[in-house]
Amino acid sequence: MAEGSGRKAGGGLARPVQPSADLAAICGNDPLPRSEVVSKMWAHIKKNNLQNPANKREIMADDKLKKIFGGKDRVSMFEMNKHLSNHLK
Repeated sequence: MAEGSGRKAGGGLARPVQPSADLAAICGNDPLPRSEVVSKMWAHIKKNNLQNPANKREIMADDKLKKIFGGKDRVSMFEMNKHLSNHLK
């Protein structure tokens, strides 16, 4: 009975968001759903071996990620999502 709820498909996580210029260096300049932005971030992190081997929840920033993480060298994977919000419109 979703038709009577007044909700539209494509909201929330599925709604395309525009990455900032710094974030576009990793995930491209086209609007993407937030879930796809996170997937591309993880692809970049894994491809460049940026997870701390001693603590897989910690991400060690390269030059591209430092711009997104507010200049921090390391962030937790939970903190990463907070920083991503600042780069999505």
